[in-house]
Amino acid sequence: MSQPQRDHSLFDADISGAVLNFSMLRRLLHWMKPYRLTFALSSVLILVASTLQVLLPVIISLVVIGHIIRGETGSDIPDLGMIELTNQLSLSLEIHPLWAACGLYTLLQIGSSVAGHIHRVTLISSVINGLRDLRQDLFRHLETRPASFYDRVAVGRVMTRVTNDIEALFELLRGLGTLVGEFVPFFVALGIMLAIDVPLTLILLCALPIMGGVTYFFRSATRKLFRLVRQTLSSLNQNMQENLAGLQVVQLSGREDHNLETYTNINEDNLGHEVRTARWETLYGAFNDSMAHIALGVILWYAAAMIATGEPGTNNLGMHDGLSLGGIILFTRFIDMLFHPIVVLGEQTNILFRAMASCERIFQALDWDEAIREPQNPVQLPTRLKGDIEFRHLSFGYDADRQILDDVSFNINAGEKLAIVGPTGSGKSTLIRLLSRFYDIPNGSIFLDGVDLNQIHSQDLRSRIGVVLQDFHIFSGTIYDNIALGDPNITQAMAEEAAKTVNAHTFISQLPQGYATELSERGQNLSQGQRQLLAFARVLAADPEILVLDEATASIDTATELLIQDALRKLTANRTSVLIAHRLQTIQEADRVLVFEAGRVKELGTQEELLALDGLYATLHRLQFQEPTLDAS
Repeated sequence: MSQPQRDHSLFDADISGAVLNFSMLRRLLHWMKPYRLTFALSSVLILVASTLQVLLPVIISLVVIGHIIRGETGSDIPDLGMIELTNQLSLSLEIHPLWAACGLYTLLQIGSSVAGHIHRVTLISSVINGLRDLRQDLFRHLETRPASFYDRVAVGRVMTRVTNDIEALFELLRGLGTLVGEFVPFFVALGIMLAIDVPLTLILLCALPIMGGVTYFFRSATRKLFRLVRQTLSSLNQNMQENLAGLQVVQLSGREDHNLETYTNINEDNLGHEVRTARWETLYGAFNDSMAHIALGVILWYAAAMIATGEPGTNNLGMHDGLSLGGIILFTRFIDMLFHPIVVLGEQTNILFRAMASCERIFQALDWDEAIREPQNPVQLPTRLKGDIEFRHLSFGYDADRQILDDVSFNINAGEKLAIVGPTGSGKSTLIRLLSRFYDIPNGSIFLDGVDLNQIHSQDLRSRIGVVLQDFHIFSGTIYDNIALGDPNITQAMAEEAAKTVNAHTFISQLPQGYATELSERGQNLSQGQRQLLAFARVLAADPEILVLDEATASIDTATELLIQDALRKLTANRTSVLIAHRLQTIQEADRVLVFEAGRVKELGTQEELLALDGLYATLHRLQFQEPTLDAS
């Protein structure tokens, strides 16, 4: 049974983007689980650093100004033991209390800084390691998606998932780790402020719901913008990848200005969304700053009112009993601790918006389960295959409404060299893709040594088939790396022997480091013919039982082709070989020729039989091998 047709446009569709999806966050934290001890240590350290930060303004306001300078005693304001500790240090070290307070302040500041630094190091280490694992899992998943997926989804958009979207999660996880320490000062400061003056504290607390309401409005206003920023950035990556991959075509056709205009339009869209987002963020930041200054003004106004009215209960300085000078200063220092968590929470919400869109895109990619259908109990192939191949009434189309192959039936005998020819678009390359199981096929349509291909695991099957394409890929790495392709069973000696067989050893030995020579991207420091020979060496080193050449000599000069034809005689010996070619001179040694037309088998036989048939193959043969007849009249 074939898998249902998928709507690949959903992969790039506008994602709903829930404001806060806790299940998604829990799923994201799965990648942090191996580093939970480091993360827990980081959380403890930020609590320590935050607690020490609360004590610093207490020392300045209550200890230094209130207790030492002004001599205030008997205050109900909680000093968290700092006055007693300062007095003990002064007595034990026999120094003035002011020096003791300064020393204590310095020690607490150093302790807070050290704890904060270690917190940041451990937190970032945990986040980076977790995101590294997530990126690897995402890459592993995307690498195993079938060819049908990449036929319909732009590579640039897939790359955005692995790069930009995961990078967006860094700020989220780091912010969540830091947010833990923001509320320790908040609650401690709130408790002390209530102990100093309840009415003033309640007045200041009225600002919190206002800030919360503004934050909610800001989130609603920027939700769609953050998603549009991600989408336009993905489009930029896609456009860049397409243009750089086809750079030579761009330059040859003079499309630089046209492509620049297209890229500029996408970039302008991205800029517009980024600018609108920045405006909202700037406005939100200005509002938060204004609230802090308004709160400071309220404190000063309240203190001034107490002094001006001279209410009963004021001391001889005209100051309210519960609101000493040290208390006023402490209030002003605690404003930041009271409001800052709300500000950070708002900023973290901005990051959360960006990260939620990235999370959805990443998990959408991870959950995209499109895959080649594998057998539950795959047939174990023997150590060496005979190489009999049979196509039995195979019909196939990349899209449900368009057939590429129509009731194709033929067989390839073990050790036979079968050439497949036909017009462009007739379905020749599709046959090879299906033989290699890059697409799902109907049961009972292709057999290898009598075994249905759907009963063989795709990896096991592909290890038995060596394919050389016209547009083959050279990886960055050494010559040896490109021959072995990471197979530990292919030794240096085996790679050299394969290269000698296909006549590649001569040019390789002339390179500066021989088989250790580093190749640039796509092997640009080799000629086309050298890259082709390297591709042949790669296939031979793997020693497959079945060999497929899909227009493998189409782009090679005559001298190199002579070398390859010699190599092919050795390469195809005792192997089932399928040769797809437009140029008939490259298939002269084929045992039989299959002529394909419009997805159907048109002719099949030896070259002599097909020439005698005087059909499509004979027409192609005359066009390529005979001089055109001139009309003497």
